[in-house]
Amino acid sequence: MTQVKRAPLADQAAELLLDRIRSGEWTLGAKLPGETTLAPQLGVGRSTVREAIRQLAGRGVLSSRQGAGVFVTALDASEDWDAVLQRVGIAAVIEARIAIETEAAARAAERRTPAAMRGIRRALIARQSDHATVEDYVDADTAFHSAVVAAAENPVLIEIFDSFVPRLRQAMIEMLRIGRHSDDAADRAAHDDLAEAIASRDPETASRLSRDHLESLRRALA
Repeated sequence: MTQVKRAPLADQAAELLLDRIRSGEWTLGAKLPGETTLAPQLGVGRSTVREAIRQLAGRGVLSSRQGAGVFVTALDASEDWDAVLQRVGIAAVIEARIAIETEAAARAAERRTPAAMRGIRRALIARQSDHATVEDYVDADTAFHSAVVAAAENPVLIEIFDSFVPRLRQAMIEMLRIGRHSDDAADRAAHDDLAEAIASRDPETASRLSRDHLESLRRALA
């Protein structure tokens, strides 16, 4: 049996347990042996085994049930979301934004409150103003789209959009610096129209305008 040889011990123990799950030693729903059995197999103490189990529980692989034991709830650990976003291309991010933001725009048109609408209008004014740097423009543009998503009042959509922001900001800055997208009159008008569709409580138009704008970004990559 392979034993842990390097620190940090809990991280190493967690990876060894995960390897055994991946290899099929324990199937989905199976109960793991107790700490007194696993500790000598891994060459660590019981407290290290407990920490390793906590790590894998946090990654969705294991579940501790009071009085019953530890059970396998997934056969592999999901990859860190930030790492996924950094690896994928901007086209994939924009395609995901299309799915998220077109729905968010429609829901914003249905649900926006007066306060949310004021937030959208403030963000629009800031976006349509002159900006000293590319970074300032990208931040203002992102703030506008974030205000639209927030107006949808769906915490899942908000959380997903927020997770895109660092990768999106990086990619948009790169696109603007190489001239693949510009803040021209048509682009400004599209954002004005989107804000008005939301203000008018027109979900179909808001969704279409959001999709058209993001599709134009995707085409700029071609």
